[in-house]
Amino acid sequence: MSFTHAVTRPENADELASAILGHLTYTIGKPTDAATRSDWRLALTHAIRDLVIAPWFDSVRRSYAEDRKRVYYLSMEFLIGRLLEDAVDNIGLGDMARDALEGLGQDWREVLDDEPDAALGNGGLGRLAACFLDSMSTVGLPAHGYGIRYDHGLFRQSFHDGWQVEEAEEWLRQAHPWEFQRREVQYRIGFGGTVTPGEGDAAHWEPGDAVLAAAYDTPVPGWGGKWTNTLRLWSAKPERLFELDRFNQGDFVGAAAPAILAQTISRVLYPDDTTPQGKELRLKQEYFFSAASIRDLMRRFLIDHEDLSQLPDKVAIQLNDTHPAIGVAELIRVLIDDHGMSFDAAFELARGTLHYTNHTLMPEALERWGWDLMQSVLPRHLQIIEMIDRRHEAENPDRPDVTRIIDHGEIRMGNLAFIGSCRVNGVSALHTDLMKRTVFADLHALHPDRIVNVTNGVTPRRWINTCNPGLRNLINDRIGDGWVTDLDELEKLRPLADEAGFREGLDAAKRANKVRLSNWLADRGAGTLDPDALFDVQIKRLHEYKRQLLNILETAALWNEMREHPDRDWPSRVKIFGGKAAPGYAQAKLIIKLINDIGAKINADESLRGRLKVVYPANYNVSMAEKLIPAADLSEQISTAGMEASGTGNMKFSMNGALTVGTLDGANVEIREAVGPENIFIFGKTADEVHALREHGYDSRPAIEADPRLARVISQIESGEFSPGDPDRFKGIGDTLRHHDWFVVTADFSAYWAIQRRIDDAWKHREDWLRKSAINIAGMGRFSSDRSIRNYAERVWQAETME
Repeated sequence: MSFTHAVTRPENADELASAILGHLTYTIGKPTDAATRSDWRLALTHAIRDLVIAPWFDSVRRSYAEDRKRVYYLSMEFLIGRLLEDAVDNIGLGDMARDALEGLGQDWREVLDDEPDAALGNGGLGRLAACFLDSMSTVGLPAHGYGIRYDHGLFRQSFHDGWQVEEAEEWLRQAHPWEFQRREVQYRIGFGGTVTPGEGDAAHWEPGDAVLAAAYDTPVPGWGGKWTNTLRLWSAKPERLFELDRFNQGDFVGAAAPAILAQTISRVLYPDDTTPQGKELRLKQEYFFSAASIRDLMRRFLIDHEDLSQLPDKVAIQLNDTHPAIGVAELIRVLIDDHGMSFDAAFELARGTLHYTNHTLMPEALERWGWDLMQSVLPRHLQIIEMIDRRHEAENPDRPDVTRIIDHGEIRMGNLAFIGSCRVNGVSALHTDLMKRTVFADLHALHPDRIVNVTNGVTPRRWINTCNPGLRNLINDRIGDGWVTDLDELEKLRPLADEAGFREGLDAAKRANKVRLSNWLADRGAGTLDPDALFDVQIKRLHEYKRQLLNILETAALWNEMREHPDRDWPSRVKIFGGKAAPGYAQAKLIIKLINDIGAKINADESLRGRLKVVYPANYNVSMAEKLIPAADLSEQISTAGMEASGTGNMKFSMNGALTVGTLDGANVEIREAVGPENIFIFGKTADEVHALREHGYDSRPAIEADPRLARVISQIESGEFSPGDPDRFKGIGDTLRHHDWFVVTADFSAYWAIQRRIDDAWKHREDWLRKSAINIAGMGRFSSDRSIRNYAERVWQAETME
């Protein structure tokens, strides 16, 4: 039976306004004359949330009634951003909600911007997971997302004299009205302790410490509100809040130890793991959410199924990177210790149910845990991992040592995920090919049918429809709105690239976005920006392989050239950076300081007459991206070739009409195929060429000596020209470039400089630039996360959508 709607969908803005006022009065407890902006936002949220609940219940009931295969997506990150506007648009009430709120005397945009960003992720990995949730609901795939409800999540970034400073992100300081705590759903998650043998392969694990995993559910409505899935986040709670006996004995700190352990586990995303304590906390976090999720999904499975052999037919578990890889051992442990299965039977069921997405080709980024740490924190799981490794060796007696799970006192989580999974997928065509040839070459040789490709995608709902209304309206006026759920419809725009009227509309939409961004940045101390300048944007997590350093070196070289040749026709350019460095990543934090110091020098140079600006707004997050991406003219995707698995920012930029400058890396390869090589700016060494350089021991000195511009900038950095109060500040960067240039910044500098001058020239030919921009938008059909999810359903999960 379908749920009877207690709240009917409003027919007009007046009816919705009445619902908002009702919640302001009876839920928030405020009269209109005393209500704050947050009060109005919460009242609006509750009014919209009411309209999501019944379809959510209906979706859950239908998925159980039809007994379809369900997907469980385990991810350390879900960078969901703000949810209110997303929900309003997905259920088709955007205009009505705006009219209702403004009819009540409130500013629509100010109320929406009052919502905190959920601090549940770092970058592309977490934003991809959020896009996938949106798409799984839109295509009607029964699914659950599982992650951690971080109290503070990723840190809030600020700059002090150009240095990154980390502060606790307090997104939960206000009530989070989208979540529902499920007080009846709690699981005891243990650590340490002892293991005693049981019957057969079973054992009894008695943990030394334990916390409770408490469930918090957030509904995720798809487009049109036809299907709604659930994001379940786990918060760690103590079994006992307080140990009175220890307190009475004078052990005041020890009395609170259980609560402190629990609070620590779900307090922050990615604690600094450069210390033994940090490593232990990180492992506990990963096991905490993986174990809670597996026990929860097993509970769901057993509601309707008694036969455990049906598990692979009814359940697909996706491990998003190696963070939840301990789930391989946990699922096997549950099947053996809790359900009495043999190891061999449990392993076969687990391997048929689990799937692993690899996001990196860097072996050092595939997590490894010390044997001693695993023994201390998860002794039973270590036993099971040893059993998996022995079985794999028995099945493959000639396997190379590199395929072992346990080797030289370390547990290789990438190998565990690979060996324990039915399918292993890369996230772009190039990345998948390189996986087979590099990081998993030997495992691929042993299991040649296991690796498949599913190129990443992004949701066009948030990344065009919601964040870029000017472009949305232009597209709707010309081809209708079918593209929102079928992005291939954008191909109909390709002929319009040659139409002056369409290019004019595209130009107007882009300029309006740039004006809005300029005003927003000015409010944050960026000064006056020219919206007619080329907005050149690189927004990514700070990492050496993403090569923000290459970008700022070229910026400094351009500054030198502009000063020496002031009469040349230099186009105005605004260089915008955004991104955070991990707290323990000293080199990345030093690069941030270098960007800010060079930017300060350039921005203070009055001789440039404003033709070159450097802007680095602090605390990059989803909401900032929603402002930057629609305003960008140029998208910087300049990672060292062979090191960026896919990228999703590149897709978002192209969807919004920015042209890409990039290496042949990740999804840039497929973007070039989609838009044509003449509509993208590709430069630099290929992945094979980078590999060849490294194989022979890359010496950067010839490249530096061959390019006077590069040599000059490095000398300026080393001499303290950009750090006059501390001339030695950046000598470490100079030393890296001269002697340890693993990311081949120097090898690609000359090509990057040359392509940027081609971009200068292209920018001057405005009509052709707009034509290229239109073709980029038209070519983005294949980069919808809806397509990604359909591919996962077919190639990996063997699951049917409800469409």
